[in-house]
Amino acid sequence: MPNNFSSPPDPTYSYSMDPHTYTGGPDSPEMPDVPVRPHVPLPGLPRPGNGRHFVGPGPNGSEPNMDFCDQLLNAPVPPSVGQVPWYCICSRCKSNTGPKGDRGDRGVPGSPGSPGRRGLTGFPGRQGFVGGPGMKGQKGDDGEKGSSGPMGFSGSKGDRGFKGDKGDRGLNGPPGGEGPQGPEGICPDSCDRAEGSPGIPGPPGPPGARGIMGVKGSFGPKGDKGDTGDPGQSGFPGLDGDKGDQGEQGECNCTDGVDGTKGEQGPVGAKGDKGDVGQQGPQGLTGDKGDNGQTGRPGIPGPCSPTIQSAFSAALVTPYPTPNLPVAFRNVITNVQMHYNPNMGIYTAPVNGTYVFSFHLAVFSKVLKVGLFRDFLPVVKTTEATNTATASQNVILHLNAGDRVWIQVKDELTNGMYTDVESSSTFSGFLLNPDSCELGFNRNFHPVPSTGTYQWDMPATTPGYMPTTTTS
Repeated sequence: MPNNFSSPPDPTYSYSMDPHTYTGGPDSPEMPDVPVRPHVPLPGLPRPGNGRHFVGPGPNGSEPNMDFCDQLLNAPVPPSVGQVPWYCICSRCKSNTGPKGDRGDRGVPGSPGSPGRRGLTGFPGRQGFVGGPGMKGQKGDDGEKGSSGPMGFSGSKGDRGFKGDKGDRGLNGPPGGEGPQGPEGICPDSCDRAEGSPGIPGPPGPPGARGIMGVKGSFGPKGDKGDTGDPGQSGFPGLDGDKGDQGEQGECNCTDGVDGTKGEQGPVGAKGDKGDVGQQGPQGLTGDKGDNGQTGRPGIPGPCSPTIQSAFSAALVTPYPTPNLPVAFRNVITNVQMHYNPNMGIYTAPVNGTYVFSFHLAVFSKVLKVGLFRDFLPVVKTTEATNTATASQNVILHLNAGDRVWIQVKDELTNGMYTDVESSSTFSGFLLNPDSCELGFNRNFHPVPSTGTYQWDMPATTPGYMPTTTTS
């Protein structure tokens, strides 16, 4: 077959990966009879590099000729798989389809996808339990003293201050002159010392606290045998004894007597009267002491000594507190059981029982309207309209475990609660007695705190509510 070359012949032929081209020399042993012509690229395919190119015959070179593929596959030395054009490896090259190959290895995982859209916001959860009071922080270092500012304008005359404390006792004065001589005394009949009449007895002292019940003591040693007691009284006479045996027959000195006939048995006589009581016999000897009896049943329990304690007392730090919130008395005076929260100003009852609360509040420069609240409901309210005064209340309440008590002012115009170095406002309370003297051990029970709004105008539905007290 004629061969057309566009360049001098190469010593060998080579197969290109181009699906429509073949490059090589006319004397290549692999393709001795393959027609070669100048490279004619097919439409849409890239142009290969320089060299001799062979394109399988087809109409105008636009489509590959499948006879060319048969010549490649039937060559004396078949080309490698990488040298065979892709269009020769298809279902049309062979009449029969081979078996399905094994599944290939798993590919490398792809890059992660872009994050999805943000989901909808969930429903709000339940309110958590109120945490316990935190540990008291350490006192901060004293700051440096600032420089003196410019002298201010003279202010208006202030209100009259509080009455000062009583002054110290003065020095002893000089001794007074000698007084006149008293009247001459009268000598009694006897110079012996006479004992005066006894004084009026003083009032009894307060009863002491009930002592703790002592531990039961051990049994003492067995005592010695007691002395013989006096003879007891004579006992009652005994019952009549049985009939005695018949006596011996008497001797008869009669010689001429005739035996009489046997008489009939007489009737039973009537029962005789009871005899007189005999004299009391002497008392018998005292017998030995008997063994100890069995232990009796336990008696009724006596009054208990409560082991549950709760008390607190705190003072105000900042005057004129915020209304519609519990007043926080942050200066803790005593709070051993930690039932009072100084940061919130709320006392929480530990057990069911009777409690006593009191407050003593200094008033200055404003009217004070203050109330004692239990679980968002007022218990007592007090109004103090005097410019310089003190508002006080004492209240006894029965609380359940978990009930909360606090102090609250009405508004900004009536929050005249005051404190300074000379005046203190305090809030105190303690457990008077619990409903039960036993502590509830091994109980995993947490009372659910009541919820509400801190406000002044709340209907007084709590037992024992008292109306507003006004002091002027």
